[in-house]
Amino acid sequence: MQSERTTEQWRALDAAHHLHPFTDTESLNQQGARVITKADGVFLWDSDGNKILDGMAGLWCVNIGYGRKDLSEVARRQMDELAYYNTFFKTTHPAVVELSHLLSQVAPEGFSHIFYTNSGSESVDTMIRMVRRYWDVKGKPGKKTLIGRWNGYHGSTIGGASLGGMSYMHEQGDLPIPGIVHVEQPWWYRYGQGMSPEEFGVVAARWVEEKILEVGPDKVAAFVGEPIQGAGGVIIPPSTYWPEVERICRRYDVLLVADEVICGFGRTGEWFGHQLFGFHPDLFTAAKGLSSGYLPIGAVFVGDKVAQGLAEGGDFNHGFTYSGHPVAAAVAHANVKALRDEGIIDRVKHDTGPYMQQRWREAFGGFAHVDDVRGVGLIQAFTLVKDKATHELFPNWGEVGTICRDIFFRHNLIMRACGDHMVAAPPLVISKAEIDQLIDTAVQCVTECEAVLHQRGLV
Repeated sequence: MQSERTTEQWRALDAAHHLHPFTDTESLNQQGARVITKADGVFLWDSDGNKILDGMAGLWCVNIGYGRKDLSEVARRQMDELAYYNTFFKTTHPAVVELSHLLSQVAPEGFSHIFYTNSGSESVDTMIRMVRRYWDVKGKPGKKTLIGRWNGYHGSTIGGASLGGMSYMHEQGDLPIPGIVHVEQPWWYRYGQGMSPEEFGVVAARWVEEKILEVGPDKVAAFVGEPIQGAGGVIIPPSTYWPEVERICRRYDVLLVADEVICGFGRTGEWFGHQLFGFHPDLFTAAKGLSSGYLPIGAVFVGDKVAQGLAEGGDFNHGFTYSGHPVAAAVAHANVKALRDEGIIDRVKHDTGPYMQQRWREAFGGFAHVDDVRGVGLIQAFTLVKDKATHELFPNWGEVGTICRDIFFRHNLIMRACGDHMVAAPPLVISKAEIDQLIDTAVQCVTECEAVLHQRGLV
């Protein structure tokens, strides 16, 4: 019966019953949702037959690409054998054991323990509880405060949204919760003028030190940051930033946490983003690329020091019904094994990633209102600006980005507007020919966008 419905019927049912995330429901229902019906490789198709290049890998997650029949076959076999059992009550099952063993092999040395969740948001909330419990066990119960960054994103649960620095999220739900504070993001283009990026990286890291001293080292439990801020607009910190942050955290006995939900599993050309920047967290969160979005699963990789501390405290009273779900674990295992054995991440590092970055910079460097063209691996962005010479941004942050994004959508290319940042993060299996198609279409869209800005008197 579903295949017999028209686009209009699907839209009507969607409007009648489905509340979408991060959406103005009334506005969407007036417009009607785009109905995606199938996908393969880096492409989607909607119910009207349009072929769409997915430049965002779903929500930064479909690293292995769409349509992998081997993953669906793994899911079917696991469901036939053991569709579900929990990992409470001194119980385990082969799927979660094998996944844990594989993840300990691909993770950096010192991360041999993994706790499972169902999403990146749950991973962040789990990490918050782990960090606070660790300091309790260590006899320092006053160390409760976590430091995040403005414009950082750590999910939409109460803890994750509090730790993230999105003010529009804080406005709903009386956030942040107590024990969460923030420092400014390391965005050189806006905050580092008059300094080299390397000089600014040290200055931005020192903001973390200032906040630790303001709160009190005896009260600060951890500093948490994305190696590259994803939903904040692909903010890539200078090379000096993370090593200095790590030095500061070690000096004041503060745990260092990397949120790898977007950067993890190959997005930067390394297995994990912190490897690219050369720092060593005490814990890191993951989700998205862990299963390439084929099934919901997240994880917290717990460094050996923290794992040992938690073990000393007896029961860790936290978990989920679906922690280590056997079908999700089996699919994640097949996904991670494919990323490794098929050389997908190596190809991003040595072939398609460098190709994308070269073409990206060449394509967008000459536009009048595009600046801060940036990227690494297969995550990249540029910023729409009013004046390149002075680094002046548009006054109504996000207005121009929305205009540009809608033009992209009309041309059947999905890129995301994060404020006035336009960002792309396609599946890691994208070919050079598909990169060319993405960039050629994007250039056409930006050309149209600049014309619209002139027509509307915005420039």
